[in-house]
Amino acid sequence: MNLNEPKHPWNRLTAAGRRIAHERDTAAPLGFAARVAALAMAQERKVASLFERFAFHALGAACALALVSVVVNYSSLGSGLASGDEDLVEDDPVAVLLGN
Repeated sequence: MNLNEPKHPWNRLTAAGRRIAHERDTAAPLGFAARVAALAMAQERKVASLFERFAFHALGAACALALVSVVVNYSSLGSGLASGDEDLVEDDPVAVLLGN
């Protein structure tokens, strides 16, 4: 099986393919992009799963709990920042262990 023979079918096929002119129009038809976009936007959005619905509710509940915890502890957060670094040194477990 010698592929270099001029009479080999593969050589004849590739030679015939080289002789054909390529004059096809490859552009999309007029309005094609608008039709595709309109069809994509016309479809109804369906909820993927029950998990997705509960996940968004859980996210809202977690944000609400975080906000409530900041509001409840705001007075202790404000007083801790105003007192300075003295309280931080007394409560430092490494300083207690080292005896400083």
